[in-house]
Amino acid sequence: MFIDRAVVHVVGGAGGAGASSFRREKFVPKGGPDGGDGGAGGSVFVRADANLATLLDYRYRTEWKAERGQHGKGKNMTGKSGADLYLPVPPGTEVRDAVTGERVGEVLTSGDTLLVAKSGRGGRGNARFATPTHRSPREWEPGEYGEERRLELVLKLIADVGLLGEPNAGKSTLLSVISAARPKIADYPFTTLEPHLGVVALSGDRTFVAADIPGIIEGAHLGKGLGLKFLQHLERTRLVAVLVPVDSPDPQATYELLLREAASYSPELAAKPLVVVLTKVDLLPPASRLPTIHTQAGAPVIAISAVTGAGVPELLETLWKALRAGIATSPVPTSSADARRVPG
Repeated sequence: MFIDRAVVHVVGGAGGAGASSFRREKFVPKGGPDGGDGGAGGSVFVRADANLATLLDYRYRTEWKAERGQHGKGKNMTGKSGADLYLPVPPGTEVRDAVTGERVGEVLTSGDTLLVAKSGRGGRGNARFATPTHRSPREWEPGEYGEERRLELVLKLIADVGLLGEPNAGKSTLLSVISAARPKIADYPFTTLEPHLGVVALSGDRTFVAADIPGIIEGAHLGKGLGLKFLQHLERTRLVAVLVPVDSPDPQATYELLLREAASYSPELAAKPLVVVLTKVDLLPPASRLPTIHTQAGAPVIAISAVTGAGVPELLETLWKALRAGIATSPVPTSSADARRVPG
């Protein structure tokens, strides 16, 4: 089951209490305070794990609490600190505060680690309160509570090219032809119910990743069809391939509809560089002219048939050149400043 959203409750470990103790040693008539400090609690981190592709684990378990610190003891013994807790998530996961909606951070590559709940500090023992004028302190401090938060985990697939189109526009067929991905293909709408990724291999050891999402229909921003929730998986793409079937009643209107719905979800997504793909050209009668689409910013228009393979090599080269022409400046998005890389 593909789960791309989950809400979890995380709690940093509480610190241990300091000890109130006095030395009791043979032949030492005036011992003095020797209460040790409490140990710090564990913190909660989110860590990207390349072996994961879904947030399914957090659908069934929503409470996560780090280990608390141990109490201090006599003989100036500090309590043991609690172990940190790491929550493994797929690369590309964004973390938000579920109460305020504030963005906490994101983890993009395997090993990236993000602190999401701080630990509680351990309390001081009575040895810390001794002064020349206060030699027998009985004061001690309880440990502090760890940070407690309710977080929303949102998975956004990391891909170079995103396929955007209406239901049955040929997205899944195209992905199955250009990569080893095997999405479900059928002759009814909304065959695709979850995103799929495929690695596209070209000559000369060139590769890029393409993402296929469920179809978008008019009114999707109002919740019609499957809504716009899957458009989050195109947010990280560097290039969007807009698929328009040649048998559409009005290809120009279909193209404009897709851009309009994308803009309703995110203006940044609608502003991404585009390549328009006219699909299903095998359905055109012989000697028929291709539909004319007026694109924004002069985006290229490539006609293909995923069934016969016509135009597919040209499309892949066009996508590759667009990615190399400054659209993609790095193979993977740069991690945010609030995420840090730790040895795995």
